[in-house]
Amino acid sequence: MYLFRLAMASLANRRFTATLTAFAIALSVCLLLAVERVRTEARASFASTISGSDLIVGARSGSVNLLLYSVFRIGNATNNIRWDSFEHFASHPKVKWAIPMSLGDSHRGYRVMGTTEAYFQHYQYGRQQHLALADGRAFASDPFEVVLGAEVAQALHYTLGEQLVLAHGVAAVSLVKHDDKPFTVVGILQRTGTPVDRTLHISLGGMEAIHIDWQNGMPARGKGRVSAEQARNMDLKPQAITAFMLGLNSKISTFAVQREINEFRGEPLLAILPGVALQELWSLMGTAEKALFVVSLFVVLTGLIGMLTAILTSLNERRREMAILRSVGARPWHIASLLVLEAFALALAGVTAGLGLLYLGIALAQGYVQANYGLYLPLAWPSEYEWALMGAILAAAVLMGSVPAWRAYRQSLADGLSIRL
Repeated sequence: MYLFRLAMASLANRRFTATLTAFAIALSVCLLLAVERVRTEARASFASTISGSDLIVGARSGSVNLLLYSVFRIGNATNNIRWDSFEHFASHPKVKWAIPMSLGDSHRGYRVMGTTEAYFQHYQYGRQQHLALADGRAFASDPFEVVLGAEVAQALHYTLGEQLVLAHGVAAVSLVKHDDKPFTVVGILQRTGTPVDRTLHISLGGMEAIHIDWQNGMPARGKGRVSAEQARNMDLKPQAITAFMLGLNSKISTFAVQREINEFRGEPLLAILPGVALQELWSLMGTAEKALFVVSLFVVLTGLIGMLTAILTSLNERRREMAILRSVGARPWHIASLLVLEAFALALAGVTAGLGLLYLGIALAQGYVQANYGLYLPLAWPSEYEWALMGAILAAAVLMGSVPAWRAYRQSLADGLSIRL
């Protein structure tokens, strides 16, 4: 105990250097723990981009491709699905609800999705969270109504009642626009931190209406054109959709329904489990995740090397201090233990301060990060893995502290009381 008090007194005598060293360690520890916390929560958030849906069904292709265009709005479907195929499985006795999705159009670089009221009732994200409107309402009977994701409304400065024109295709700049059939903004969704924020939602009838006079991929001209008012009075039942989501009455029947869809003879379909496909997609991104963690480890190593450098630099200046300690009865191993305790104390102070900085940062940025990036960073006790990381940092500090301790041990043996002052 007296050695520890002596180590504290020695650090207090060099408080400025000790504080800077501990602060450097604190920043590196904070970065490491923050990366680990964000990495863990990002994986959980990625896995919960969609929740509550038991199956996603699309034209037969790859599971990752189906997940990308149906959930993340990236890429395009290889083919569409007939409407009667959707109705067949939507009315399946084991199916509780179904959400149809029709993709293919855009607005100023943001994807447009046609769907039904079931989307706002049953679609879930995060920890079983339902979609909620920040302003306005969902689309109703008028096919030319649109509900905006939060990012779309914020980036393009749209408010309720404004009109916008959709474009054919998904390019940022489209040469073919549905300018004869403008849509009115009737609702804006609350921010979710998912691809929903970057999507414009219209009804399936609206998606059908803007293409009702198209032939062979091109809009009709002259008398063949159908106005918005004429389209309202026409049968807007869709002929095909891009994909659909299913919620089942029982989780037990998931694999049976999936097999039935994959073996459907009406047309080639693919049913995937969202959670499995998300894990498959995340595994493709694992290299970047690991690289970020390795970089943060090297930052911690840099902080510990800074501590080692500070102790070694002061070692020659403290030979008089070591000689005085030897003169009052301290043995060489006492001198070595003193330096190891100093290294441990600096690392412990850095780890404690780093943990405090982490929680302070989470408390200040928690709401912003969740609102803008969909990451929920809880103010929870460190996990077992995080405790292990901090323990490893302390062990590494003690190991590095043994280097100047060994040098001080050798110097104290050689110097004795004969050192020139």
